[in-house]
Amino acid sequence: MTMGIQKKVTIVTGAGSGVGRATALRFARAGSRVALFGRTGETLEATAAAIRDAGGEALVVQGDVALEEDVLALWTRVLAVYERVDILINCAGVVAVKPFAEMDTATWDHVLNVNLRGTFLCCQQAFRTMASQGGGVIVNLSSLSGVKGVEKFPGLSAYNVSKAGVAGLTEILAVEGRALNIRVAAVSPGAIDTEMLRQAAPHLKAGMTPEELAEILLFMADDSGRVLSGTNLEIFSNA
Repeated sequence: MTMGIQKKVTIVTGAGSGVGRATALRFARAGSRVALFGRTGETLEATAAAIRDAGGEALVVQGDVALEEDVLALWTRVLAVYERVDILINCAGVVAVKPFAEMDTATWDHVLNVNLRGTFLCCQQAFRTMASQGGGVIVNLSSLSGVKGVEKFPGLSAYNVSKAGVAGLTEILAVEGRALNIRVAAVSPGAIDTEMLRQAAPHLKAGMTPEELAEILLFMADDSGRVLSGTNLEIFSNA
């Protein structure tokens, strides 16, 4: 057990697959009560079943992080069941590969809505809840794609901008959260072995697994990571 996580209520977005699923499983194994949020009920239920089969506790809430009403419904449900939210891990994300000259507004908006607007909506609800209960922890998933000076790849303009926005949002939330005892940090990994990587950049070789990233997210949310508020942890992993 990880004492800073045990019995805490953790919301994980994008919990049906990839990093979100691995994170939900890892936090549950550490003793957290995990609320799983995502768009696909079938994959969320599969994650929940794996958690429960291992003796953990999971709550499934289906919805879209980009829709304010769905995020409000998530918080209403979690607070009705657990009466608090201690940790928020924002893993939900999408990618679209399209040359900028051919980028249509709908695609641009979809990527920004899920990756950045969704993070904003969830962070805002977390801030309101955590401020009233005396504190909490938020960890946002950014990317090396949003970090200045790191190699970029054609076709990922919307994704790069969205992840740079997540990093910027994290930085200011860490400042505003300090007086409220809300700790906020981000992780910017490189290539992770997920379906999103295979869709966005199939030529890249993954440098880490979702399970390895989940361990890092656990450390940052645990008491061990209490000095990391405001940090954007850039992970240059090598396969």
